Amino acid sequence: MPADPEPPRPDVPGLLPLALSRPNEALGRARDLLATEPPPLEASFARQAIGIVLREIGDIDAAVRELETARHLARRSGSAEREADVRATLGVALAFAGRTTAARNTLNAAVRQSSGHLHGRILLRRGGVLATLGHHRDALADLNSAVTALRAAGDRIWEARARTERATCDLVLGGVTRARADLRRAEELFNATGQELESADAIVHRGVLALRIGDLPAALRCFDQAAERFAKLGIPDPTLAVQRCAALLAAGLPRDALDEAHAALTLLERSRGQATKKAELELAAAGCALAAGQSEAALRHATRAAELFDRQRRRWWRAHARLMKVRARLAAEPVGAALLREAEYCARELAALSSPDLPLAHLIAGRLALGLGRNGTARTHLAAAARGRRHGPALSRAVAWLAEALRADADGDAARLMRACRRGLDVLDQHRATLGSSELRAQASAHGAELAALGQRHALRLGRPRLLLAWSERWRATALAVPAVRPPDDERLQADLAAIRAVTDSLAHARAQGLPTAHLAAEQLRLERAARSRALHARGQDTGGATGCDVPELLAELGPARLLELVDVDGELHVLVCGSGLVRRYPAGRVRDASRQIDLARFALSRLAHGRSTLSPADLLAQVENGGRALERVLLGDAARHLGDDEVVIVPPGRLHAVPWALLPSLRDRTVSVAPSAGTWLRARRAGTPGDGRVVLVRGPGLRSEGAEIRDIAPQYAAPVVLGEGTATVSRVLDAMDGARLAHVAAHGTFRADSPLFSALRVDDGPLTVYDLERLRRAPRQVVLSSCDSGLTAPTGADELLGLASSLIQLGTTGIVASVVLVNDGAAVPLMVELHRRLAGGACLPAALSQARRATATDPVATATGLSFVALGSC
Repeated sequence: MPADPEPPRPDVPGLLPLALSRPNEALGRARDLLATEPPPLEASFARQAIGIVLREIGDIDAAVRELETARHLARRSGSAEREADVRATLGVALAFAGRTTAARNTLNAAVRQSSGHLHGRILLRRGGVLATLGHHRDALADLNSAVTALRAAGDRIWEARARTERATCDLVLGGVTRARADLRRAEELFNATGQELESADAIVHRGVLALRIGDLPAALRCFDQAAERFAKLGIPDPTLAVQRCAALLAAGLPRDALDEAHAALTLLERSRGQATKKAELELAAAGCALAAGQSEAALRHATRAAELFDRQRRRWWRAHARLMKVRARLAAEPVGAALLREAEYCARELAALSSPDLPLAHLIAGRLALGLGRNGTARTHLAAAARGRRHGPALSRAVAWLAEALRADADGDAARLMRACRRGLDVLDQHRATLGSSELRAQASAHGAELAALGQRHALRLGRPRLLLAWSERWRATALAVPAVRPPDDERLQADLAAIRAVTDSLAHARAQGLPTAHLAAEQLRLERAARSRALHARGQDTGGATGCDVPELLAELGPARLLELVDVDGELHVLVCGSGLVRRYPAGRVRDASRQIDLARFALSRLAHGRSTLSPADLLAQVENGGRALERVLLGDAARHLGDDEVVIVPPGRLHAVPWALLPSLRDRTVSVAPSAGTWLRARRAGTPGDGRVVLVRGPGLRSEGAEIRDIAPQYAAPVVLGEGTATVSRVLDAMDGARLAHVAAHGTFRADSPLFSALRVDDGPLTVYDLERLRRAPRQVVLSSCDSGLTAPTGADELLGLASSLIQLGTTGIVASVVLVNDGAAVPLMVELHRRLAGGACLPAALSQARRATATDPVATATGLSFVALGSC
C-alpha cells in the first residue's frame, strides 16, 4: 500500500478560505508557494486556491486548467480526500464554463469518493451546481444533508455557504421563512469568520429575499451595499448585476436596469467570464429591454440566452428564456397560432419546474388566445394565472388580478371586471406606500397602467362620463396624493449633493474658459448616480392617504367653474367637462397629434421670445396664434364651446403637461390653472387661501436682467426676506422657504429629462435640486418661478410627473407660477412685477397671472413671454 502523504504545513490549507476572503493576497501567497517547488500535496492546495480566485474574477478557462493540474497533483500525493475536494471545486468551475455534463460527472465522482466532514462540503458544492442548473428540489436534498453534516462538524464557514445556497433554493420553491433564517445565520457566520467576499455575497442574498417579499427599498439598499463591498475587493459580481436588474424593473426603472445589464455584459465579455453568468445576464437584459419598449432588442437577448442555456443543458433557465422570447415576439409581431402553441409549451414546462413565473406564462397564453378569438382556451389560462391574486408579493398579485380582469372581460361580466381592476390597484397602492422615494412612487404606477386602462375602456363603452372620470382619477398622479416622505438626515446623501454643487460650478467655469470638461462631467455623473441611489433607499410611510377623487365633492367645490380632465383612452383624447353639477364627455384629437402640436407651439413661442427667426415679430406672433388654434382643436375639440364664463381648471395627461394653455383662443382671456389630477386640485383648494406669513424673494446669479424684478417686487411687501448677491445659497434659500406664505425665485432653471429629480434652480452656490427641496419640512404655500423651463415635468409611470413643480405640489405647495418655454429674462421682469402687484391687491395666483399677462402684452415679445407661463395647482 502507498504510504500516507506527508501532511502539509499548517498555513497551506488556509489558502483555500483566503481565496474567498482576500483573493489578491491568496493569489500572491499561492504563487510564492509554487515558486519553492513544494511537494504534490502542498502544490495541489496552491493550484486549487489559484483556480478559485480565477473562477471568481471570471477567467474560467484558466481556472479549469489550474484545477485540472491541482487534481493531478492531489492524485500524485496519494490523498483520496485531497483529490475528492479538488474534484468538487473543478466540478463547480466546469459548470461555470457551461460544460454541465462534465461538471455533474465530476461532482458525482467527488461525492462517491468522499466521506465524513468532507462529504458535507462536497454535497454543498453539488447542490449549488444543481441549483444553478435549475434542479432545485434535487439541490435542496443535497443542501439539507450538507447543513446537518457541517453544523455537526463545527465547520462555520462551510455551514454558512450551505445555508446561503439552501436559502436560494427555498426562495425559488416558496420557503421564505426558512430562507430568511438561513440568510441571517449565514451572514453572522461569514462576519464572525472574516469572509469578506462571501459576506458581500450574503448581502446580495439578503437583497434577493427583500425583493421577493416586496420590500423594494431594502432590496435596493442591500444591492448598493454589496456593490460597495465588491468594488473594494476589486471583484465584479454578475449575480449582483442580475439581481439589481430585477430590483430596478420592480421599481419601474427599465432604462436604468437595461444600462446595468449592458454594463455587466460588457465587463463579462472583457474578462472572458463565466458562461453561466453570461447566459443569465442575457436573460436579464432581455427583460429590461422589453420593459423599456425595445422588443427587437429583447428578442435578440432572449434568443442568445436560450441558446446558451440549451448548450449548458440548464432546463430551468432555458424554459424562462423561451418564455421571454414569447413575450418579446408578442410585443413585436402580430398574434399567431404558432406563438400561442409556444406559450402553452412554456406554461407546461414551467409547471413541471414549479417556476414562480408560471402565472405570467398563463397570462401571456391567455392574451394570445384572446387575440385569436379562442375564448375558451383564454379563460382556462387566465383562470390559472388568477389563482395567485390573494397571496404572494404585491406585484405578483397585481398580475393575477389583471388576469382575473381580462377573464371577466372575456366573459362579459362587467361587475367582476371592475372589481378585479379595483382590487389590483388596491394591491399596488399598498406596494407604493412602502416606497419613500418620490421617483419610485411615480414609477410604480406603471405596474397598474393596464388595470386602469381596462377600467377606463369599460366606462367609455358604457357611455358614463362620471365613471370615466372616476377611473381616470383612480390611477392618475397617485404619487402626489401620498404625503411626501422627507428623507432622513443622511450625511452621505447631503455630502453627495454638496459635491454635485461644487463640481457643477467647476464645470460651468471650465466651459466658460474653454477648458477640458470630460473629467468633470464624469465626476458629476458619478455623484448624481450615488445621490440618486441613496434617495431610492427611503422607506414609505403608509398613511392610508386617499387616492382618486370624490366626484360629487369635486362638482360641489367647482360651482360655476369648469374643470376639464383630458383622458387618453387607447391613444384618443376625450375631454370631460365638469361643472354646474354635471360631467359631460366630448371627443377630441389623437394624443400623437397633440404631442406634435405642443412641440410646434413651444418652439414658435421660444423663437418669438428670443428673436430666433428671419420673420418679423408680428409675423411670428401670427404663426404662434395659428398654432394656438390648431392646438385647441386637437386638445379640446367641441369641449371648447362648453367652458362657461368662470374659472377653468385643466387636468391633462402626464404626456401633455408642457402646454402653454393661454395660447388656446378659448382660454386666452380666462383665469386658467393646471393640475396633475382633479384630486390634487381639490385638496389644494380645500387647503384654503394663504394668509399672513413670510414672503421670500430670491435672486440667482447670471441672469441677463440681473434679477431686476426682485428690486421692484420687494417694496410691495412688508419686510420680505431678500436673498441674492452671495446670500442665496442652497441652505439659506431652503431655510427661508420653509413654511413661507410666498416664495419668488428669479434664477436660471434647468429641466433634466434624463433625471427629473436633478432638475434645478441655480442659486449662488450651485444647483438647488428636487432632492434639496424634498428636505423642506413645510413647503411654501405659493411659489413663483420666473426661470426658464421651471414648469416642465417628465411624464413617468402610468400618468405621473417628476420635476420641480410636481415635487413642490407633493410637498404641499398649493399654487405655482412657472414657465413651460425658454423665456426671455428681460421680458419676464414687467410680467413678474405686475403679477405681484395683483397678488398684493388680493388676487389669487391664476387670476393674477391672467391679469398680468393682459396688462403687459404691449408687443409680440411681451405677449410670447406671458403666454409661456402657466399657473399650477389652485389659489
